[in-house]
Amino acid sequence: MSLYFEELDFRPTPMGVLSLRRRRLPSSVVDIYEIKLGDEYLMSSRFTVAEIELARLGLAALDRTGLDVVVGGLGLGYTAQAVLENQGVRSLLVVDALAEVIEWHEQGLLPLGRQLTGDPRCRLVNGDFFAMSHSAEGFDPGAPGRRFDAVLVDIDHSPRNLLHPRHAALYEREGLAKLAEHLNPGGVFALWSNDPPEAAFSAVLASVFATSDAHVVTFDNSFGDHDASNTVYVGVKADPPA
Repeated sequence: MSLYFEELDFRPTPMGVLSLRRRRLPSSVVDIYEIKLGDEYLMSSRFTVAEIELARLGLAALDRTGLDVVVGGLGLGYTAQAVLENQGVRSLLVVDALAEVIEWHEQGLLPLGRQLTGDPRCRLVNGDFFAMSHSAEGFDPGAPGRRFDAVLVDIDHSPRNLLHPRHAALYEREGLAKLAEHLNPGGVFALWSNDPPEAAFSAVLASVFATSDAHVVTFDNSFGDHDASNTVYVGVKADPPA
């Protein structure tokens, strides 16, 4: 393989062909890791600011320690890493539908793999986050009905730009209400989106959670002409009546 491009793995999946690539820009000494599904880019280590901010903004809305957290979507691991950097986190469950992505982390093919799999607080679970969210059993296969302090999600491109049509139910009022049942009182739901804030989804979020907000996260797009931006939605579940 060229110094500037290497395909690290290539797997057929029910969702399409999944590939892991490492490349380097001619003017750089930093490797860029990319995961593609067919011809579509799922994630890139070139842009990670908003993924990290998903964890930071979500956990910042909590005023307690001993936190039990779920991350929906492992990807390259930047959201999970940011969660583990918070000293108030007691446990982290990362759910991903693609067993291949989990294997890449476990095999050390991705830069954060050893760090995530070596942290005793972190567990990687192969599962359908959307089905788990809607079920009474929830996200932890070993503890049905377990509740969490935060659920942070980075799977679809946005609430309207989906990887699969069946994901759409999560972003409606009933779907969010089902997810909120897996949160402790005062718990947090946070969502990454590649698109600007959407008024319709913000209204749905506000109808389920006691407080909600849409944070615009800007970052250098590396091309020097303008900043890019993503959105992080945060909803906080009501505390129980005093």
